[in-house]
Amino acid sequence: MTRRRLGLFGGTFDPPHRGHVSALRAAAATGRFDAIEVTVAGDPYHKRDAGPVLPAAARLEMARVAFADLPLVTVSDREIRREGPSYTIDTVRELLEEYDEVDLIIGADLTEQIDTWHEAETLKSLVTVAVVPRPGGETHPPAGWASYVIPMVPVDLSSTFIREIPIAEAELERYLPEQVVPLYEGFRG
Repeated sequence: MTRRRLGLFGGTFDPPHRGHVSALRAAAATGRFDAIEVTVAGDPYHKRDAGPVLPAAARLEMARVAFADLPLVTVSDREIRREGPSYTIDTVRELLEEYDEVDLIIGADLTEQIDTWHEAETLKSLVTVAVVPRPGGETHPPAGWASYVIPMVPVDLSSTFIREIPIAEAELERYLPEQVVPLYEGFRG
């Protein structure tokens, strides 16, 4: 029997940028996955103190456009449809009804936080963590989790950076997929 393996790449995607695209391309290139699901957080509870985020429908639309042409990748609204905070454990439980294995694809900057996630101990027993390198330090898989590092050159870019600096539309194309630029400009106002 063939075991079907899914890569789960969740996030706020406010906005989805070229670093996200590079991470998904690198994940697809590993040959480990039958499919990769990008899941847009409906209620990104962990971002509440960081300031307002664009509405979920806007972030979903940008993600669908940004990742439309990537191999193996589909963009899901499952966390937007679910009421309440967007917990990775709930998404993993749903996906394990469809797939034999789920690898959680996260940036290296999240490895130190993953133990604080909702039902982290249960999550640890259900997934393997695929770590995307980030610039500015060594990439360490989370201690105590089944994990590996996705081989890729780190991309020095974050959604926070993009939101915090005033950028003219022409400069946005340096950071965002070209087709996302007009959407982001419209949503950002």
